[in-house]
Amino acid sequence: MYSVETFDLTKKFKDVTAVNKINIKIKQGEVFGLLGPNGAGKTTLISMLCTLLQPTEGTATVNGFDIIKERDKVRKSIGVVFQDPSLDNRLTALENLYLHAGLYDVPKNERKKRINEVLELVSLKDKANILIKNYSGGMKRRLEIARGLIHYPKILFLDEPTLGLDPQTREHIWDYIKNLADRENITVIITTHYMEEADELCDRVAIIDNGEIKVLDKPSKLKDKLKGDTIIIETNASHDILSKIKSIQNVKSVQLIDGKTYISVENAEKNVVKILQTVKNVKSLSIRKPTLGDVFIHYTGKEFRDETSNGNINKRFLAKRL
Repeated sequence: MYSVETFDLTKKFKDVTAVNKINIKIKQGEVFGLLGPNGAGKTTLISMLCTLLQPTEGTATVNGFDIIKERDKVRKSIGVVFQDPSLDNRLTALENLYLHAGLYDVPKNERKKRINEVLELVSLKDKANILIKNYSGGMKRRLEIARGLIHYPKILFLDEPTLGLDPQTREHIWDYIKNLADRENITVIITTHYMEEADELCDRVAIIDNGEIKVLDKPSKLKDKLKGDTIIIETNASHDILSKIKSIQNVKSVQLIDGKTYISVENAEKNVVKILQTVKNVKSLSIRKPTLGDVFIHYTGKEFRDETSNGNINKRFLAKRL
């Protein structure tokens, strides 16, 4: 059984097709990453899976329940951690969790035990009686993850889980996320703008652009598919120069993005001289093995920046859930 399976899932807004006949299968217990530039369709896709949006065509199952015919059962099966903070700063962590345990119908005789479990999972048990307004950004994020788990969901959606956090705190959050699938026996679905985050956490990732899945596989296999090194040159290259670079033996692809030329080439050390003979006025040059960011550029033609997306998972989920 798959935790999530889509069947030609499509969403249109008048003349714009935001999600176009997507078919994906997400395995039970895996950490699955959904990557895409702003406007690619990932938020629309997630919103349909969370039953916030009705598909125009096709359907999907979440924990075995149809997102159109069994919306309430889907909502009881999922937890959502929003990109924007949604905790009540006037309450303590304990009070926030008790509130949400009640909203999500956690049996009264289980609430105390479950709250202790999730607080321990995110290492906040000793901070349970502190007001949220006195929490750091990382502590708030961890508490939001705990809250998302309070009702024993089978699938947890994390929308930009470490956006705006410092590097050390981000790595701590990664550690908690990596333990979730095993300790809670759940599937975790992440949207992120951090390539290293997807590479570190995800068993598989899907890159979506223009409403379609461009590629889906393990991060290691996606990087291997590029079969070469990446040379990045900062220069004022014209399209004529780009064509000349592409004609060089062993050069696989050339893309100009924001003043930087990304060149995928086999044996970069041996071929960099030929490339430099073609490109003039080089400001900087670097050579590296393919990263997940290079995979993203290869399939979308866009550089993935660490930026806030234009649309996150809608907070109306809470109201709809009730």
